[in-house]
Amino acid sequence: MYDAAMFAPISFEDRKGAEIIKPSKSYWLDVWSRLRRDPLAMLGLVVIIAIVFLAIFGPMFSQYEYDAQDFMESNEPPSLNHFFGTDMFGRDLFVRVLYGARISLAVGFLASFISLFIGVIYGGVSGFSGGKIDNIMMRIVDVIYSVPMMIYVILLMVVVGSGLKSIFITLGISYWAPMARIVRAEVLRLKNEEFILAARVIGASPKRILLRHLIPNAMGPILVTLTFSIPGAIFTEAFLSFVGLGVSAPMASWGVLSNDAIGSLAIYPYQLFFPAAAISITILAFNFLGDGLRDALDPKLRK
Repeated sequence: MYDAAMFAPISFEDRKGAEIIKPSKSYWLDVWSRLRRDPLAMLGLVVIIAIVFLAIFGPMFSQYEYDAQDFMESNEPPSLNHFFGTDMFGRDLFVRVLYGARISLAVGFLASFISLFIGVIYGGVSGFSGGKIDNIMMRIVDVIYSVPMMIYVILLMVVVGSGLKSIFITLGISYWAPMARIVRAEVLRLKNEEFILAARVIGASPKRILLRHLIPNAMGPILVTLTFSIPGAIFTEAFLSFVGLGVSAPMASWGVLSNDAIGSLAIYPYQLFFPAAAISITILAFNFLGDGLRDALDPKLRK
């Protein structure tokens, strides 16, 4: 038998207090919602998407080829026929700037992928191993850091020659080192946490702990570093091409276009303005997105 006095209907106030006010969000959904509230980050994302779209599909809708010369139309100012004008050889600058976007974005994304795969694994193994292994691996990174990038480029030009291949190899040698340092620092911070200890207790292998627990929990700094490495690689390619150590004519890199326009800057300033503006806008857009990601991924700023 039970006493009916011990049981009473729940009151409306108690029932209302137990209600779920709003649905719970996953970590990445919360990051996206906070990123959307950052106008500069969203502006940067829209600009990046627009640049990628124009680089891929823009030249398909133009009647001009990036290397087609027409001396009858050389050095024409911007017009409805040539949106960005023409260069000294009569080549359409609009199409050449779009082709330059293909090269610059390819270099930037290649550098980011190198940083992601080599840097994350190398830094993760170094931080998780610790001791002598960590010390040796970090000294290798220090050696790579100590050699200026121009030395890599000059040596590769002697062996391979100038061009995109030299730039890709240079970025492959040096661009993963900053990512490795950042991942190592995060792994050193996380590997003594309770959830790692619990994974060890239940018998998880070191490989599983590194790939399934440590690296995923370090994705915030990894993504931010990845976003900032892309504009750095784009600027590096533009600089090397500008000084004649990168791609060469008739390829339409932004650095090559800027270098071609220097000689006639006082007479035809538009020839330098458009490739320089493309470099500036792209780098600024990635920086805006990187700043927004850094704030959105910071748990201290979560409300």
